[in-house]
Amino acid sequence: MAANYQIKTINGYDFFEASSAFQKAIRRGEEDEAMFWMVEIHKSGYAKYLWKRIIIIASEDVGLGDPDVIVRIMALKQSYDYLVKEQNTHNAEILPFIQAALTLIRAKKSRFVDLSYAVYWRKHSDQSGIKSIPDYALDCHTRKGKKMGRGDLHFYEEGAVINNAKLVEREVEFLKIEIEYSKKADSR
Repeated sequence: MAANYQIKTINGYDFFEASSAFQKAIRRGEEDEAMFWMVEIHKSGYAKYLWKRIIIIASEDVGLGDPDVIVRIMALKQSYDYLVKEQNTHNAEILPFIQAALTLIRAKKSRFVDLSYAVYWRKHSDQSGIKSIPDYALDCHTRKGKKMGRGDLHFYEEGAVINNAKLVEREVEFLKIEIEYSKKADSR
C-alpha cells in the first residue's frame, strides 16, 4: 500500500508510481520502459530501495519461471556492495544494477510463488486447528511414532517416500539394501 505522503523522483515523478512502472515493465518484459524507471529511481538516490524491489521481483514475478534467477540477483547485489565499498570513481557499481534489471526483464516469468503466498496463507487460516498430522509423518523420528513401535523399516517405506523423485544412479539399489538392513534391525 502506498504511503499517504508523496515522494518525488529527481525529475518530479511520484516515487511510488515510478516504482510500480519499473516492476510492471519488468513483468511485461518491456526493456526500454523498465530501464528508464530503474535509472530514474537510481538517480533519485534510492539505490537501497531499488535492490529491495529487484530481490522481491526475482521471487514475485520470475519465481519458478527461472528458479535460479534469485541466486544470480543475490550475486549481483554482492558485487554491487563490493564495488560500492571499493569507492571507485568510474561508477562501476551501476553495472550489477543494470545486469540485475536486464536479467529480470529477460527471464521467463511465473507469478506462482506470489499466488502461492496468497492462497496458502489464507488456506492456513481456514485449516488451523482442524488439520491432523498425517500418519506417514509419525515415524521413528517422533515421540508418537516411537510409542507406536515404528522403526527404520516404517521410515523407509512411508516417511522417506518421494513422489516427484529424480533418482540418481544407484539410488534404488541403495534403498533396497537399506530396507533389508532395516527389516533385520526391526526384527531384533
